[in-house]
Amino acid sequence: MSETGLSVVTGAFGYTGRYIAQRLLDRGEAVRNLTRNPANFSPFGDRVERHPLDFDDTQQLVESLRGATTLYNTYWIRFARGPVNHDAAVSNSRILIDAAVAAGVQRIVHISITSADAKSPLPYFRGKGLVESHIRDSGLSYSIIRPTVIFGREDILINNIAWFLRRFPVFPVAGQGEYRLQPVFVDDVARLSIESASADGNITLDSVGPETFTFQELARQIRRTVRGRARIVPLPPPLVFGMAQAMSAMLRDVVLTREELDGLMAGHLVSAQEPNGTTRLTDWMREHRDTLGRRYASELARHYR
Repeated sequence: MSETGLSVVTGAFGYTGRYIAQRLLDRGEAVRNLTRNPANFSPFGDRVERHPLDFDDTQQLVESLRGATTLYNTYWIRFARGPVNHDAAVSNSRILIDAAVAAGVQRIVHISITSADAKSPLPYFRGKGLVESHIRDSGLSYSIIRPTVIFGREDILINNIAWFLRRFPVFPVAGQGEYRLQPVFVDDVARLSIESASADGNITLDSVGPETFTFQELARQIRRTVRGRARIVPLPPPLVFGMAQAMSAMLRDVVLTREELDGLMAGHLVSAQEPNGTTRLTDWMREHRDTLGRRYASELARHYR
């Protein structure tokens, strides 16, 4: 174990958690992964311990967290699937937080989302807000990091927009596409998360990229970067959602949920705080233009198959 202690990361073999784990390893820290799929491939070989993230076995969770200085929590679900909905994800998160308290974890760094609100009508944002409230009431020292929309090599959203723009003659935009979003690079989120672990006191902080786009501007920028052929067409939101459902059936995936569309159009993916990410999406896309959107990235294939 390193002098700085043991860090536990939920989802260290996944997306955001992978970048957090890599930065921790680069600092010489010992890292333990809690995963819902213990058979998942490890990008770190044997440098990261592998423990199950089993919410039905509280004692095992406590033992897996015992000795940890910091818990970096990335656990959440994008949409309801089978018996696991956002209410269940909130309950699971509470179990994990309580296990961290019982194990004597010194600090939790929790990845939330901008506009998390326990009173939100949208289950995703409401659930995130409820988990934040439980962390604040737990007695743990905490950092709550609220990213906007995260982009990076393993990203699904930006990649799949590029895929549609490359392959289809029309790309539908709900309404006039004037609602804004402020993408942040996944490694900037990881950096901020680790920096916040040693901050004085409890903090809640948005994780924000340096560029803001309307959705239509973003679609045009992606199309320009990957040399896509689709015509960007504003359409009524119910029609766009219906088209997304049809594409979901064709691709055997969940392309877009109604809640995601509502949250985007409500402006939940921008922040009033100053940007603290340094990587510009336009620069990153230009660097990855040859691979961005070449293959469709399936949420269901990645997490459920």
